[in-house]
Amino acid sequence: MNKLMTWINKRGLGSVALLAALLLVAFPLVFDIFRLNLVGKYLTYGFVALGLVMVWGYGGILSLGQGVFFGLGGYAMAMFLKLEASDPISTKIQSTPGIPDFMDWNQLTALPLWWKPFEHLPFALIAVVAVPTLLAFIISYAMFKRRVGGVYFAIITQAVALILTVLIIGQQGYTGGVNGMTDLKTLLGWDIRTDSARYILYYVCSFLLLGSVLLCLWIQKSKLGTLLLAMRDKEDRVRFSGYDVAMFKVFVFCLAAGLSGIGGALFALQVGFMSPSFVGIVPSIEMVIYAAVGGRMSLVGAVYGTLLVNFGKTYFSESFPDLWLFLMAALFIGVTMAFPDGLAGVWSQKVVPWWQRKQAERRAIQRAVKADATADASSTPGVPTNAPATALSGNVSGQAA
Repeated sequence: MNKLMTWINKRGLGSVALLAALLLVAFPLVFDIFRLNLVGKYLTYGFVALGLVMVWGYGGILSLGQGVFFGLGGYAMAMFLKLEASDPISTKIQSTPGIPDFMDWNQLTALPLWWKPFEHLPFALIAVVAVPTLLAFIISYAMFKRRVGGVYFAIITQAVALILTVLIIGQQGYTGGVNGMTDLKTLLGWDIRTDSARYILYYVCSFLLLGSVLLCLWIQKSKLGTLLLAMRDKEDRVRFSGYDVAMFKVFVFCLAAGLSGIGGALFALQVGFMSPSFVGIVPSIEMVIYAAVGGRMSLVGAVYGTLLVNFGKTYFSESFPDLWLFLMAALFIGVTMAFPDGLAGVWSQKVVPWWQRKQAERRAIQRAVKADATADASSTPGVPTNAPATALSGNVSGQAA
């Protein structure tokens, strides 16, 4: 155990180990299945927050459209689940059995050709990561090669989120429209609505999230992470050193999109539906708030920020249904003004120095007690000042006898 703790501390993984203990042990013991399923839903947003730490905190690229990639990953998984739920027996009351219900409502008589590959789970799993990453590559390559950045890039990502939302709602016969894809029941015949399935999906989400944290930490500690920081602070200097700054930005933006897609797929599995309400501008800005509250330079802090904001949203909406939006706004503004570096900044700037002071005081007290004991020993007749403590106790007891 001591060797394990030494290895964890040496590599700076103490915060990750604490997060793992919280997610894998504490939450399942404390919460019932309903609350644990809510936590699992919150953790799916944590993938987006991790991506924002990499692209915004380390890369210096503010994206206000991460909901696009979250939604694309969710829709890729939802399409497979919807096709599985739309077998001819389950849809025999439709005009055209064997196709999703919203297609039948919109007078479609056959499954569109581009839907057919999603009948296979391996293709859907690949699409969960590949589709968001491909779109992110197209957007970022077109923008960064032309040195478009800063607020202009943030506005462009917002525009993409708006366009995709309008497209999904407008193509109701192919996407389910404003209602989205609902009634997702099984995964390869496995009922994902049971309590045991929810426990399993929660642990799958937790392990994938922790794995994503470790992957991002590895990137941060590598030469690539150093270059991302240098690019964020002194982009021209990195460019003049011979590096292709645009491709570094493309890489980190695609990484964030892939992580968001994984979160969206897990959301569709745990919640059982996917709709355009998770794709637009408002959810994308909320996702940026998750990273800001947790600390945009801290991966673990981003996960805590996601949990805190969503816990607050749930608690305020349940306890104060008429005021919860105002309370959430007060929480965001208060945290941003009081702790500009987020929860991670509070930990590193307040808690850690306080703990170090306490440890230093404790060591000083121990040294003072030891010095007093040594002084008492030196004043005892017939006992050398450098005598061990055991010898000192033996001599004193002999004299007393």
